Amino acid sequence: MNGETKTTKKNSDGTSKAFPTIASVLLFVATVMAITGRARLPWTDGVSDTIILILAFVATLASLGGQLPAQNILLAAIVIAFIGSAIETLNTFTGIPFGPVLYKPESGPRMFNGLLWFFPFWWVTAVLASRGVARLILRPWRKIRAYGFWLMGVTTLLAILLELGLQPFATRVQHYWIWSPTRLAIDWDGTPLSDFLGWLVATLLALAFATPALMKRKPAKSSPDYSPLVIWVALNALFIAGTFSQHLFAAAAVSTAVCLIVIPFAIRGAMW
Repeated sequence: MNGETKTTKKNSDGTSKAFPTIASVLLFVATVMAITGRARLPWTDGVSDTIILILAFVATLASLGGQLPAQNILLAAIVIAFIGSAIETLNTFTGIPFGPVLYKPESGPRMFNGLLWFFPFWWVTAVLASRGVARLILRPWRKIRAYGFWLMGVTTLLAILLELGLQPFATRVQHYWIWSPTRLAIDWDGTPLSDFLGWLVATLLALAFATPALMKRKPAKSSPDYSPLVIWVALNALFIAGTFSQHLFAAAAVSTAVCLIVIPFAIRGAMW
């Protein structure tokens, strides 16, 4: 009986580790196909983006499957999706905190006459994938007293950097929305600075409420999971390719530089 139990547990652990890897590989392949266009996929760019986002969402949750119980993962995802969606809905009607924005028909259907359908998936993916990359980067310092605060800070920074790549892609490449001018003189390729300040506050708020569900009750040493890094890089690669194809070289260069900085830090931390 003990032998059967150990075998079952081993098989279960193997499956829990294999699934996020498979999901992230599928995401990477879908991203490459969307970028190159060589596969002649029978769908529009919007549908291609949808498939990539859903794959990224599934891979992100799957990467947590070997670390946390399913109910914890579900709770964290619901909390992040709710907070992100609530703030996005508030912004749609008031222009606060991100700034005044007008959604175009290309962005797809909206919920509650204001919220774009994919925002809940984007918030969960951006925050949790960024947190996974932050855990790789901070792995050498995971035992220090202030680790939790550093994890929230680095996660927020990585989520903002992901948003930095998304905005030119969404506004100038796919034409999902357009930003109205604000009183702030500084913007990023048409996106007001308030959007990134709003993301900073909203991400910290989401993490503050979701982190208790993401904490391991019995911390144990485990091998690093590179799936969040693959997801984070794959999304950035899509944004880089899209902006480069539209001759938005500054946006493509910034996102490329961000990836070239983050990847070595994440790999170095994971190998510690």
